Amino acid sequence: MGQGTRDRRRRSRACLAALAAGVLGVTGCDAVGGDSGPGPSSARPTPVWDTSPRSVAAVGDSITRGFDACMVLSDCPEVSWATGDRAEVDSLAVRLLGRDRAAGRSWNHAVTGARMADLAGQMTRAAAHRPELVTVLVGANDACRSSVSAMTSVAGFRTGFESAMRALRRKAPKAQVYVASIPDLKRLWSEGRTNPLGKQVWKLGICPSMLSDADSLDAADTTRRETVGKRVEDYNEVLREVCAQDLRCRTDGGAVYDYRFGTKELSHWDWFHPSVSGQAKLARIAYRAVTAERA
Repeated sequence: MGQGTRDRRRRSRACLAALAAGVLGVTGCDAVGGDSGPGPSSARPTPVWDTSPRSVAAVGDSITRGFDACMVLSDCPEVSWATGDRAEVDSLAVRLLGRDRAAGRSWNHAVTGARMADLAGQMTRAAAHRPELVTVLVGANDACRSSVSAMTSVAGFRTGFESAMRALRRKAPKAQVYVASIPDLKRLWSEGRTNPLGKQVWKLGICPSMLSDADSLDAADTTRRETVGKRVEDYNEVLREVCAQDLRCRTDGGAVYDYRFGTKELSHWDWFHPSVSGQAKLARIAYRAVTAERA
């Protein structure tokens, strides 16, 4: 056998080996039970998001119910940032659907006083409408307890949110989910404590873990507020992490938490919940997040 013939055979064997390696590289994960599809096995599928959903269901707590925005100690869902119909709010549903369509294609299942443990039931009720978008704003009541020790644990908060997402997916697997961050409760205390009337209303039992003894700056009360503030930060991280595991979920990137609500954007009934102006701001934040081409 001549040298030229041997060289040609070596080149042929090398080509066959490279081809085999390429085939195994594509199918190797399937051979051990995975299903990565084309491309590298570590690649995460591209998130699925429609910037113009055609129906909206809202879940959450008193913020989404418009509590104390119109009258004292009362819900006012018509000014809800998510589904309200008042022109001065220009809610997310109205922005996305138009006022006429929003009236019949948006639903508010939020409940004043709700905590994360209540969210799975709300998700189940919301999913019955087969909404294309579900908005979530919940968690303040998990931190606003009678004491620091009574706050929902971070682990319990995570379990509750994961359970809520599973409840939604069982009934509405393709619904998109927009998750708003929990407001900075310590910032709300800082703003509201400047109003004597607000502090009197706080004594009725509004968020005592943060708002009790509002004027006290001693070490114990300062530590208490810092502990509540840190718990809210931890809750927001849970919302971000759990949402990131779902291809049809996106958060506001911390925009609500970061927003510095002023006294004009707080209820003049309790100086804690969003006013009509504050609800309008929440609607603007949500609309930017939902309609962004990329989260």
